[in-house]
Amino acid sequence: MPDQPVLILGGFLITEEAYQPMCSWLRQHTQQEVELVPANRLDWLLTSWAWGWRRLLDRVAERAEALAARSPTGRVTLIGHSSGGVMLRLFLADDPFEGRTYSGTRWADRLYTLGSPHTAVRATPLRAMVDRRYPGASFADRMHYIAVAGALAAGDGSGLSERMGPRSYQAIAGRTDLEGDGLVPVCSALLDGAEPITLQGVAHGGAFGPRWYGTPTVVEQWWRG
Repeated sequence: MPDQPVLILGGFLITEEAYQPMCSWLRQHTQQEVELVPANRLDWLLTSWAWGWRRLLDRVAERAEALAARSPTGRVTLIGHSSGGVMLRLFLADDPFEGRTYSGTRWADRLYTLGSPHTAVRATPLRAMVDRRYPGASFADRMHYIAVAGALAAGDGSGLSERMGPRSYQAIAGRTDLEGDGLVPVCSALLDGAEPITLQGVAHGGAFGPRWYGTPTVVEQWWRG
């Protein structure tokens, strides 16, 4: 695939500096523009409401349109980490959401999701809405989906992942004895119909283990550009 600009939407409450090593690796590798959608902790707290999702998706749309206009392919690659990956699935849709219709496939033709909780027994209402309306790789005729999951073995993660993982897996998938990245189980992160990538020893974020989706040596494992 030819290289093209990359637009990244991060995960819930994760600050922008956490993604800078990923951005630097992608810029060097693709020789293209790489942008991170600006989102602080308040922005993420507001995503408890639909209008909070719209605030961030409006930013995605503005930047995707601008990057696509400068892209050698006329398209951009989207990357969503954690909740960001679920939100970008909604961004692709042609149906209105909170008074806006994004139709993100106008500007993007690839979507990577990194440890995104696509399916859950007890999903938040907005995440459940996305999976109900747009299950799996709903726009695979226009979009190449790549779903990346991490699988921590004993000793791979941090104390946080060891404490939180079983409770989180229970809430998401109804079981504690599952592989996952310390927060999201593999079965939830691997979106139906997407190209699946499971990476051993990879954690949800830096607080969950020394190697996570944004670690440059891990980016090199999942990047398909």
